[in-house]
Amino acid sequence: MASWTASRACSAPTRWPSAAAKGRGADIGAPLGEFGRIARFFRPLAAAFPGARDLRDDAAVFGLQPGRELVVTVDALVEGVHFLPDDPPDLVARKALRVNLSDLAAMAADPLAYSLVTALPRSRPDSWLEAFAAGLAADQEEFGIALLGGDSVSTPGPATFSITALGTVPSGQALARDAGRAGDLVFVTGTLGDAALGLGVATGQLSGLAEEHALFLADRYRLPRPRTPLGPMLRGIASAGLDVSDGLIADLGHLCEESGLAAVIEVERLPLSGAARAGLSLRPDLASLPLAGGDDYELVLAVPPGRADALRGAAATAGVALTEIGRLVAGTPGEVGVLDAAGQSVEVPARGWQHF
Repeated sequence: MASWTASRACSAPTRWPSAAAKGRGADIGAPLGEFGRIARFFRPLAAAFPGARDLRDDAAVFGLQPGRELVVTVDALVEGVHFLPDDPPDLVARKALRVNLSDLAAMAADPLAYSLVTALPRSRPDSWLEAFAAGLAADQEEFGIALLGGDSVSTPGPATFSITALGTVPSGQALARDAGRAGDLVFVTGTLGDAALGLGVATGQLSGLAEEHALFLADRYRLPRPRTPLGPMLRGIASAGLDVSDGLIADLGHLCEESGLAAVIEVERLPLSGAARAGLSLRPDLASLPLAGGDDYELVLAVPPGRADALRGAAATAGVALTEIGRLVAGTPGEVGVLDAAGQSVEVPARGWQHF
């Protein structure tokens, strides 16, 4: 098993790719092989690290500026579970990186670097990996993060990718889940339910939408928007927070459980895109997806009422939409109540996604 690591002393819908960018063309010449792929596709991604040594060492070495702490998160993407087999490889790569960037934003961290493990079937052509690396390069530039190393292995399938992302925060200022207080207001960024509906579009289970709505929703499934510009601004404003990956109720429930509280949210306040509203008008049976569908990668935040205006100002500066949807209350830890416009309880079939 070959490792490729480096060291450093130290901190709107996307364009759909062309057929060539999807890596479906025929490869020219013999396959590059493991080390050839590393040299060609991944060494350039580590070039921003002066001490990278061309990814030739076995472990990474980090030094942090005085007064900074390291924030570490890891997420895996499995073909057929987190992305579809025919998804464009550049978007698969960007999703793999962005779900980790979303975790860093939820911890109020500044992105620093990431490592990557690829487990690919031997039949996966070099052109597929070339497009995958191009997706990483695009997001490295957008989010100010660089590759520090990783590992490359073969697998009989399915293709699997694991990214460990690193960020930094001033000492003691990482945003956690366990510091919510009764009376805190609950906010969410962006819109909810787009990704879950987009999966339905991508798999042919949600049809009949206008093309612009179908493309928007499918794009939201394939390409999350991590709220990295807002994340560092949450320091000193939010009491607690996390990102919505498994569904709003499930993830807000985690915050409540860790904080020893319950929450009440109002379903009429949930922020929905025009495309989501169009999808739900066609399929009213999917009405619970904004509450429990998952894959939104928006932030859910608990904020004292006296800091609500500061949060709104930070979100405006970051260019991130923000909606107040409820509050934290005393009650059974982890319980999330959902109310309709009349103040009556709404039954939700499931809290969110569970792997097991």
